[in-house]
Amino acid sequence: MTGSQDFAADPRNAGVLIDLNGALVQRDEARVSVFDAGFVLGDGVWEGIRLHKGALLFLDAHLDRLFEGARAIDLEIGRTRAELTAALHRTLAANGMEDGVHVRLMVTRGVKKTPNQDPRQAIGPATLVIVAEWKQPSEALATRGLSLFTSTIRCSPADMFDMRLNSHSRLNLITALIQAIKAGADEALMLDPLGFVSSCNATNFFFVRAGEVCSSSGDYCFHGITRGHVIALCRVHGMPLRLGNFTLKDVLAADEAFVTGTFGGLTPVRAVDGRDLPAPLPGPVTARLRALYAALKDSEAARCRA
Repeated sequence: MTGSQDFAADPRNAGVLIDLNGALVQRDEARVSVFDAGFVLGDGVWEGIRLHKGALLFLDAHLDRLFEGARAIDLEIGRTRAELTAALHRTLAANGMEDGVHVRLMVTRGVKKTPNQDPRQAIGPATLVIVAEWKQPSEALATRGLSLFTSTIRCSPADMFDMRLNSHSRLNLITALIQAIKAGADEALMLDPLGFVSSCNATNFFFVRAGEVCSSSGDYCFHGITRGHVIALCRVHGMPLRLGNFTLKDVLAADEAFVTGTFGGLTPVRAVDGRDLPAPLPGPVTARLRALYAALKDSEAARCRA
């Protein structure tokens, strides 16, 4: 079984240089302290960014989300937007990267005096790591699709564990994925505290019924940048769209479904809880949105290069 993060191995990644606190180091030499807040507690935020045709796609939106997340947890990144942008481009240039690259930008609270929760125990600046890899989504997923399993782990409200934060803490989502894997599925479909369909463990979820694109209200799901683009594409191109509270029964009556994320874009879903969806993969609405999103990426890359 594979998930929406599935990719083909690329031998070039064995030699990539990684930005570790401003120094470019070999992959095998990239190390952080065992006292780092990210290792000890998952205390930090991150972004995944695509390099497409020479451009870091939707970089402003990603940096907005990174800085908003850092402010929400009182984490001082210690770099300006311009400095982070320069570090990203320096890492890509050092690796000779132009296209087909996924970048993981990670920031933690840094080294602590002792392994405990108290953020006041941090003794230095934030730890900042940039990992850039040649990594493309599996082409087979476009026609094979994902199998989802509804997890018993619920998406949480902002006053418990804010799903809208790209936090390093992911244990609840990993637990949901483990349930799905043990059930023979690829990914977990997760409900919100009220029992309505919210998101998957690593992606946002959409389904299509009678030509209408449906997704959650957004109150309990990831603050997905790709999700936002899909919603905007539906509105711009006059595609019926409804955001709201949907039951699992609504999903099981769907014609097609897909998940969204920075890495995979739009990935079709073939089955939910062992029930196959009727549309061939990718479904007609999914296929149209995939094409519109591909055109949006090309347009954004051209804008950035101009």
